[in-house]
Amino acid sequence: MTTVQINVDNRQAKRNVAVLFYAQAILGSQQSINIILGGLAGFALAGNKALATLPISVMLLASMLSAGPVSLFMGRFGRRAGFLLGAAAGLLGGGCSALALYVGRFDLLLLGAVLTGIFRSTHGYFRFAAADTASEEFKPKAISLVLAGGLLSAFIGPEIVRSTSDAIDSTPYAGAYLAVIAINVIGSLGLLFLDIPTPPRKKKGEKSGRDLKEIFTQPKTIVAVICAMVSYAVMTLVMTSTTLAMTATGFTTATAADVVRWHIIAMFAPSFFTGAIISRIGQLRVITIGLTLLGIAAFIGVSGDEVENFYFALIALGLGWNFGFIGATSLLTTTHTSEERAKVQGLNDVLVSGLVTIASFGSGAILQIYGWKYVQYAMIPALSLAVMAILWLAIKTRRARSIEPNFGGMW
Repeated sequence: MTTVQINVDNRQAKRNVAVLFYAQAILGSQQSINIILGGLAGFALAGNKALATLPISVMLLASMLSAGPVSLFMGRFGRRAGFLLGAAAGLLGGGCSALALYVGRFDLLLLGAVLTGIFRSTHGYFRFAAADTASEEFKPKAISLVLAGGLLSAFIGPEIVRSTSDAIDSTPYAGAYLAVIAINVIGSLGLLFLDIPTPPRKKKGEKSGRDLKEIFTQPKTIVAVICAMVSYAVMTLVMTSTTLAMTATGFTTATAADVVRWHIIAMFAPSFFTGAIISRIGQLRVITIGLTLLGIAAFIGVSGDEVENFYFALIALGLGWNFGFIGATSLLTTTHTSEERAKVQGLNDVLVSGLVTIASFGSGAILQIYGWKYVQYAMIPALSLAVMAILWLAIKTRRARSIEPNFGGMW
């Protein structure tokens, strides 16, 4: 009886959304710190300056490799245990990175990036955890409201960079990485109030729903995964090398940090209403808006290297990520059951993180060899693939459901 009541009024879901919003705001702030400083710290320590963005790429690679195991860990021990494990990894990553800068060791900075990547993979499941106890109607809003916590992190992270990067005179940037330790401690306190039931354990040999092949050959799953991969990857492609491109052009670290701040604001501010928009016009329309905005960001990026180009391009990039990624996440939640959740979400995030990692590795190399404009040009193939995937699903759905004009809520 209690379970039915939860599904109807979403009281438990709303409490969990509040907890996850807090965790997103506090713990998520270290994301911008690592993005802002990853390339700069790498440039300071790397012998080969072409490897400056390697810490960011290693972080994303570690996130990809740990996404599957982390999801299975949560499936066995629960969301709270998984998120606390991630915060512990983030704490160690911040400490390791600070030590690397103090002793001048690039390999130690990469180790810190690995630990930070493990945190990042757990952090990626906040959006799915928001939907765990929510009704079908509330799920899009729950997902977007939790991601809205990133709006606060957009202010917290860059401000920490501004105020602590030079706190240790002999070791630039180390102060900000030490602040990451405190961020993980404070954020973990909120996670103690998370109340999401741990899925019942399966008996040995017992299957948890359908095979992955069956689930991932569904048209909706294919499009949801492709659009999530593309939205996140093209955003990462551009954002990874933004601070390096700006400082190479002559702008200060403070100006670059402010551009990243506004980019992150654009990523998360729409989340207060993205879920409501999805409920009103459907996932595919919202994803299409996102892809269009990502294309606009690329156009602005190639139009010049003035400070306003960086600001407007990165703002459009953030808005595009929000609509594309949240829309794709919402669509994915409609493709599997609760018992299939861990393996489906795990594989999805492995695939998303995989393309994001490739984009990150490629970003620094493209910037160093060809320049900032070609980072923007590199977005075109991925965006074209996502647009074709949406058109394919739209045509397929229209034919299958010609009598239903709303196409099951997707359009």
